[in-house]
Amino acid sequence: MRLANKKIIALVDHEFEDLELWYPVYRAREEGAEVHLVGDEAGKTYIGKYGVPATSNYAFKSIQASDYDAILVPGGWAPDKLRRYEDVLRIVRDMNESNKPIGQICHAGWVLISAKILDGKKVTSTPGIRDDMENAGAIWFDEEVVVDGNLISARRPPDLPAYGKAFCDAVAAQ
Repeated sequence: MRLANKKIIALVDHEFEDLELWYPVYRAREEGAEVHLVGDEAGKTYIGKYGVPATSNYAFKSIQASDYDAILVPGGWAPDKLRRYEDVLRIVRDMNESNKPIGQICHAGWVLISAKILDGKKVTSTPGIRDDMENAGAIWFDEEVVVDGNLISARRPPDLPAYGKAFCDAVAAQ
């Protein structure tokens, strides 16, 4: 249980990509991490793109990055909503400033773009937001997983096994 005593935030909003939320959450939990789902309201049930529900444990406004070891940002259409919450951007910036692992997959890069933490960073994402990532100053690669310091990024669901491992490796190394 190499992630025992580690606490991880998993952001959630409606239309998250079901696998991109749950696969890394379960992967981290299997390694012993405590993973909290965090949405705009505590106790609210959000529905994924394919109908899988996720109920938040906490609200964004009640979360301090200093209480956590890492954060997961799922893809889907949720990132376009998540990036509009100043508390989400605060959490992501604080995690980045503390050099804590930030996992992002698919469209999750939108959240990191809005947090303004990608300048000069090597990343990947769904090819559909490559221009957005590059316009934010990132160096984009078409690879299943790219790790640059505390940022762990992946393209899409077929990359989940490599992404889950890379994210858990980063958290374990903290």
